Amino acid sequence: MSTAGDYGLWSLVIINSAVFIIFAFSFTKPKTRRDWRSLGAFSAFVIALFTEMYGFPLTIYLFSGWLQSRFPGTDFLSHDSGHLWNTMIGWDINPHFDPLHLASNLVIVGGFLMLASAWRVLHAAQQQNVLATTGLYEKMRHPQYAGFMLIMFGFLLQWPTLPTLIMFPILCWVYVRLARREEQMAIDEFGDSYRHYMASTPAFVPALNRSSISAQEK
Repeated sequence: MSTAGDYGLWSLVIINSAVFIIFAFSFTKPKTRRDWRSLGAFSAFVIALFTEMYGFPLTIYLFSGWLQSRFPGTDFLSHDSGHLWNTMIGWDINPHFDPLHLASNLVIVGGFLMLASAWRVLHAAQQQNVLATTGLYEKMRHPQYAGFMLIMFGFLLQWPTLPTLIMFPILCWVYVRLARREEQMAIDEFGDSYRHYMASTPAFVPALNRSSISAQEK
């Protein structure tokens, strides 16, 4: 089967990138410069991902010699073979239905749900000029950033590329930096209330076995 049309589909690059960026925009409603930076970092990751998925398979070209030596006879310029985890593990199934791809879909959807849920709580708290300590904020201090990282990790399970593998830890570091700046601003605004919240609630990994701040204060 010819694979000439499996890449160079720049319209799909644009459409898919736009869909996920708009999803993220609708779930986060960026207002501040930090909000736009976090969305911008995520957008760069998404564009790099779909560029390789449908536009130009840079990773496959760079590692074509090694891939062909390890998996002779495999047409790595076909879209299905571009699902490298599926190809390298050797699953003889449709890559869109392999365990990692299905898991990636759950992780990505979960990340977007986190963004939506966290934004509602944060927006309500900002309207009242109080700390956001309910919902996901009961379990972690930065669920929105955790949601972005979860979505990016899900995409790596689905379609790993050299640029996105390099970008992922860098963007996680960017989100950690943004989170720390926000925490300093929250300390300046809320003082000991936020210090108590920080001491009781982890930053990114949910505290599944801890009581919420609001419950502790009752």
